[in-house]
Amino acid sequence: MEEIIHFLDVGQGDCSIIRHLSGRVTMIDVCNARSGLPYRALYPEGYNEKGFTANSEYENPVCYLEKIGENHIFRFIATHPDMDHIDGIADIFYNFYPENFWYVRLSKPTPSFNGNYRKVDWNAYKSLCNGENGIYGFSKPLELFSGFKGRYYNQSDYLGNPCDNLDVLSPTPELVKLANQTKKYNDASYVILYRTMAGKILFCGDSHDNTWKHLLENHLSDIRDVKLMIAPHHGRDSSRDRTFLDHVRPKLTLFGRARSEHLAYDAWRNRSLDYVTNNQAGNVIIRVNSNGMHVFFENESFAKKRNPYTFYDPMLMAWYCHTI
Repeated sequence: MEEIIHFLDVGQGDCSIIRHLSGRVTMIDVCNARSGLPYRALYPEGYNEKGFTANSEYENPVCYLEKIGENHIFRFIATHPDMDHIDGIADIFYNFYPENFWYVRLSKPTPSFNGNYRKVDWNAYKSLCNGENGIYGFSKPLELFSGFKGRYYNQSDYLGNPCDNLDVLSPTPELVKLANQTKKYNDASYVILYRTMAGKILFCGDSHDNTWKHLLENHLSDIRDVKLMIAPHHGRDSSRDRTFLDHVRPKLTLFGRARSEHLAYDAWRNRSLDYVTNNQAGNVIIRVNSNGMHVFFENESFAKKRNPYTFYDPMLMAWYCHTI
């Protein structure tokens, strides 16, 4: 029995996919999802089959789900409504009809849709928050807060079948209210703790200082000594307090894709904490079983640099690096 976590290289955004022991699939955030992208004639010049432009190699989550044989998503978690976390949400819901949609009700204004972001995704997000599913299926909108309990995500079902071990650590209603008042919307981002058979994984969204104040005061035992952290705000250096790392002390942290000068390497290096970026590894896949969390990288040369005895797993389409 195994749990599989996919941390996709979607460019300057976030997208994680979890296949739970229950067989249910959770997607946390999305970026660069486009239906039919391999058919280049249907898209603007410069697009390619993996991502935004001919000069990029970003993963397309729609194609990736098809490659790994997943045709249905049980729950989609939008940590917060920044476009780099909901880019392509319309395509995900149109193709995979998630049954449950987790969201945070924020008063964030309509964005400008610079670059490749699309209004259709913003409209889809707003419709899903309001329960107006339409062409996106019949997804149940759930606004969950710190400490909530519920069937399937952290409680067993009517028949006693196991849950998916997902706990909401943040936000609280107070954090959402404050974020709407101050317009510091990242402080209302979801922080999700996933308790696997081999240890804890912390999905941090774009959580900021007020979020971490809440976590340290109310969930210290939950966030202490996690095995794997998905870095807050993609690991970017955003002029924020990072003393929370003294408590979390993750065995491995996954950073998103960004220019090196924009990533907060020093906060991890100064604490001798291991980290990997999508820039280096491409997609990162974690195979979890009773023997630990086994880390695989899409990038062969990077895997060999970290482990000369690496081997390729054709099912995961990635190279083994190490076990945590």
